[in-house]
Amino acid sequence: MKAIDLIPVPSALGAPDAGAADGPEALRRAGALTALHRCGLAAEWASAITPAIPPAISPGTGNRWSALADLWQRLADMVAASLGNDRLPLVLGGDHAIAVGTWRGVAAATPAPSGLLWIDAHLDAHTPQDSLSANPHGMPVALLLGDPGPPLARPVLAPRHLCLVGGRSWEPTERARLDRFGVRVFDQAEINRRGLPAVLADALAIVEAAPGGFGISLDLDVFDPADAPGVNAPVAGGYSTSRWLQALCGLARRAGCRAVEITECDGLRDRDGRTAALACRLLETLFAPDADTLRALEDHHGAHNYAPLPVVLQRGEGCRVWDTAGRCYLDMMSAYSATSFGHAHPRLVAALARQAGQLAVTGRAFHNEVLPAFLRRLTELTGYARALPVNSGVEAVETALKAARKWGYRVKGIAPEQAVIIACQGNFHGRTLGAVGLSGEAQYRAGFGPFAPGFVTVPYGDVAALAAAITPDTAAFLVEPIQGEGGIIVPPPGYLAACAELCRRERVLLLADEVQTGLGRTGTLLASWHEGVRPDGVILGKALGGGLYPVSAFLASAEVMDVFGPGDHGSTFGGNALAAAIGLAALDLLVEENLPARAARLGADFMARLQALDNPLIRSVRGRGLLIGLDLDPARCDGYGAALALLEAGILTRETRGSVIRLAPPLIIDAMELAWAQERIETVLARLASS
Repeated sequence: MKAIDLIPVPSALGAPDAGAADGPEALRRAGALTALHRCGLAAEWASAITPAIPPAISPGTGNRWSALADLWQRLADMVAASLGNDRLPLVLGGDHAIAVGTWRGVAAATPAPSGLLWIDAHLDAHTPQDSLSANPHGMPVALLLGDPGPPLARPVLAPRHLCLVGGRSWEPTERARLDRFGVRVFDQAEINRRGLPAVLADALAIVEAAPGGFGISLDLDVFDPADAPGVNAPVAGGYSTSRWLQALCGLARRAGCRAVEITECDGLRDRDGRTAALACRLLETLFAPDADTLRALEDHHGAHNYAPLPVVLQRGEGCRVWDTAGRCYLDMMSAYSATSFGHAHPRLVAALARQAGQLAVTGRAFHNEVLPAFLRRLTELTGYARALPVNSGVEAVETALKAARKWGYRVKGIAPEQAVIIACQGNFHGRTLGAVGLSGEAQYRAGFGPFAPGFVTVPYGDVAALAAAITPDTAAFLVEPIQGEGGIIVPPPGYLAACAELCRRERVLLLADEVQTGLGRTGTLLASWHEGVRPDGVILGKALGGGLYPVSAFLASAEVMDVFGPGDHGSTFGGNALAAAIGLAALDLLVEENLPARAARLGADFMARLQALDNPLIRSVRGRGLLIGLDLDPARCDGYGAALALLEAGILTRETRGSVIRLAPPLIIDAMELAWAQERIETVLARLASS
């Protein structure tokens, strides 16, 4: 991508008031240059092109046109010079009358005809003879087409390569003029009928066919006034601003783009800065890097501790996500259960925005007004006396381990430094040194030792092995009710209940890691409840943050939790007001929507459909609720390859333990979406089996 010259044109010569002259400075303050730097681009401000005379000129007078002619020529010279230096001119106005200068400059530097994508709520095809307002900002398209002729206008645009997109307000004379020139107009009605992506695809085909490349001229009034109130001539209605931004993503990086122009930010009308902020978002969108560039940047600047699938996600809504190319996927992974409520749930986003605008983080050296309600809701729902809020799931695991050891010394009477905690083989309790010390996975441990003593592991699902491992020094047994990362392993019926009874008899704490299985994922609020078990302590996370913010907690009886005193344990961000507000909203949503029951009902049906598939690749289908593992034959199909094939079919998920495909969609998913997923999975696996 070429370096960019930001050319500010603080002019309101063509507008009804002087506010547009403040637009470029408003964009500077709002971070226009920073927006481009975020896109990895070299950019710098050029000198401003200001009118030669004050803008307070009566409409229609000769001196206004004389001043505009001077402004246009100086802007054209600067645009042409920028192109001559192999840079991309980015013109920021000012009222839209400045477009005459911008595109004259492009024409001067480009021998072959250029295309122009004109995005505007108006058609801007008036002439001085038929304009009701006599304001030149409604005339640039006509002037660039050469109407009404010298001395005001000279043709610099090829009508067959000019497209107007987004118009929803015009006079009949304007439309007639454009029709006479043969200019293609994609108005708002057509956008509503066909959709913006389809319309833009057709428009780009027209402008990109020009031999001299193409440019983009965008008037901010194309956005709805609710999102962009600070424009000269707002028009109600219009296409969704978010959809505009999605459709325009990366447009200025397309091959052949010669120049970009954004106009009509009116500083007087934009009192709260919303329009300038939107313009900066627009810049970041127009110049957004493509997926390959983004992946290369991440690979170059980031640690290589993940191997993501080759897709760059840009937005999510409900159970679906979209990549930077606009392709839609059904999320069947839920970020390991973190997005159990789907993406951008409006209630959760509202809770986040409301609290973030009021109070977010103060540290636990002080009380905040939101945490008490969150703690009460969390403990009342789960039946525990106390909760200790922290951030990530593994932090809650470490909290539980610390509590168990201190309980072992202070309450059970284990000799100092002798406490032992038992975990299960195949577990996944996180990535800290303490959690990795509990793991039996070679890769998780390799190169990270020595590990803390006092941890032993036993086979998962084997009560007798647990009984044999317990000694007087055993403080706790840490277990996942279903091993998620371990391959969606469901223990034998009655296993957890038998472990609970054994732990009670031996005075050993039973700690359940429900970071992935808790909060409705398996069809009950806690997976432990399937066997009527109430562990001594429960670890929650992921879904507790609503998919928006890291929130986790360790919950336990007073006997266990009261081993902590001030200074024994802490977390700067744990329990902050923002986290508490989101967590509280997530819990309320979980209960009000009865999502555990939904997971039980839909999960049972979905698993039955998968179990009925007749495919030699499938060794087993196991799970509970909406936590399901599709175990494939590793001799015939590797899990990564299957996940990649599912990605190509619009299913977003990943493998675990090499050959197990994890299927754990948001709990808000509906039966039709699951049926669609099942059909895609069946088709993909059938193809893989035959290859």
